[in-house]
Amino acid sequence: MQIDTGTEELLCEVEDRVATVTLNRPHKKNSLSDALTPALREVLLELESHPDVGCVMLTGTGDAFCSGGDVSGMGGGAANADEPVRKKTIDERVAELIRKQEALTLRLYELAVPTVAALPGAAAGAGFSIALACDLRVASRSAFMVTAFANIGLSGDYGASWFLNRLIGQAKAKELMYLSERVSAEECERIGLVNKVFADDAFRQEAFSYARRLAQGPGVALSRMKRNLNRGALQGLRESLAMEAEHMVMSFQTEDAGEAIRAFAEKRKPEFRGR
Repeated sequence: MQIDTGTEELLCEVEDRVATVTLNRPHKKNSLSDALTPALREVLLELESHPDVGCVMLTGTGDAFCSGGDVSGMGGGAANADEPVRKKTIDERVAELIRKQEALTLRLYELAVPTVAALPGAAAGAGFSIALACDLRVASRSAFMVTAFANIGLSGDYGASWFLNRLIGQAKAKELMYLSERVSAEECERIGLVNKVFADDAFRQEAFSYARRLAQGPGVALSRMKRNLNRGALQGLRESLAMEAEHMVMSFQTEDAGEAIRAFAEKRKPEFRGR
């Protein structure tokens, strides 16, 4: 099932409860644009409440995941010299970037369904941050990740510092941010940035199979697991125990829990429906 995103720069297809969202600017290494990025923000909202979606897999066309912001378009002035645009104040620009970040990487991080970033190639800059905002990451053997911000004299955005600290620790996070060195897929897997590395020739098939396993799981329980884990990184043990207790008791009431218990008694694999 195809979902209309409003632009050819972003594709979306739902199959076997996996929503594959594809950044589609291969001539620009799938860099973000004024058409692609707003569409991505909107489609994430739509997919979160879609009854046929159990997992969102974010990927890119061709040999890149996302190269971040389109540097060639940075620093430009008004689009039409005859109609000059009022220059925004620093405070206005900061507020605007905060809104954009919250509607993309924060939305991805808090999305009710599991998310997977599937990297056929480079994830750089804001594209790197977007990959980190997903719950899990898989990569082709030839893929790599690079913070890239220092290379263009910028400090970083879209949550790179927050995600890196939690995934790999502060010392390694600082090294990756300061030096902006390419990190191979194998090294990403070793240090915990990537969960799985697949052969290039089988990458898309393997990535989809990986996402499908999540999509066919007990959707309500997985959503609550995600909230437990996300909040657990920010709160104390007492608060986490209370949240786990509430979610556990509520999960016992779901159709999926009943199906799992019956399947266990009948010695068969459960067929979850995400309810």
